[in-house]
Amino acid sequence: MSEHSASPATATSTPGTSGRAVKAVIPAAGLATRFLPATKVVPKELLPVVDRPVLQYIVEEATDAGITDVLLITGRGKTAMVDHFDSRPDLEARLAEKGDAERLAAVRRPGELAAIYTTRQPEQLGLGHAVGFAEAHVGDEPFAVLLGDEFVKPAEPLLPAMLDLQARTGGIVLAFFEVDPAETKRYGIASVAPAEEGLSDLGEVVRVTGLVEKPAPEEAPSNLAILGRYVLPGRIFEAIRRTKPGSGGEIQLTDAMGLLLDEGTPVHAIVYRGTRYDTGMPLGYLQTVVQIACEREDLGADFRRWLGEFVNSGGSGT
Repeated sequence: MSEHSASPATATSTPGTSGRAVKAVIPAAGLATRFLPATKVVPKELLPVVDRPVLQYIVEEATDAGITDVLLITGRGKTAMVDHFDSRPDLEARLAEKGDAERLAAVRRPGELAAIYTTRQPEQLGLGHAVGFAEAHVGDEPFAVLLGDEFVKPAEPLLPAMLDLQARTGGIVLAFFEVDPAETKRYGIASVAPAEEGLSDLGEVVRVTGLVEKPAPEEAPSNLAILGRYVLPGRIFEAIRRTKPGSGGEIQLTDAMGLLLDEGTPVHAIVYRGTRYDTGMPLGYLQTVVQIACEREDLGADFRRWLGEFVNSGGSGT
């Protein structure tokens, strides 16, 4: 694990010839006000989903896609996120003495996943603003952005196809999922057209023709919402610098991508039909915990049985 000290890359990306992205950026500087007071001291990204924090699931998603260089965009009071990926010799020694090989491996695993770098966003002025702080680490190379409050089921991966699609097109690659039309005001929403031939082997690929941040349902061009996964070319940083505050008075990544789209950068997306876990709000977080607990080999059978009894009792627990 390292503090942010990597030198920027010097190679530039050419559409259609860029290499596959090898770095990931996780913006995780938010205040998580929806989870207060729990997140007054504990970062939302470290809230446990059974026995692993949300952030570990996200880093594992990146490493499963072949990325082993991860930059965390952090904020005040969030150093524990970095500590989670550090070693704990005292704890490891105690577990080794007790012969608890299973827990010892679990404790060591976060530090074995990736090289973790950090930089701090001093003010929370939007997702675009946060991503801009990755420029010194990423340079001109394409890179992935994984939001810190959602992840996908490991058995239904999304990121590998996104990385391959960006390597082919050299532009911006997004992921979409369908939302209820009444929910468009919560997401970045896209207008799309059929993709070019030769991309269908990577999934349900569409060409993006427009992006709008959090439109009212009557103004939304579709019900395709941006899932918190992006693969971006290095030129996004210059676009972020030209982006003025938008929705909520913040520098929106959607608006910066829209600038590049208007200037001819190809933008494609994969419509994801797999399982998406959204831990950004209390209800979604609780649903994620229940879903994953039900799927666990060591807990699932007993937990599903108890859950069924609990629901059948009307939620009284008696």
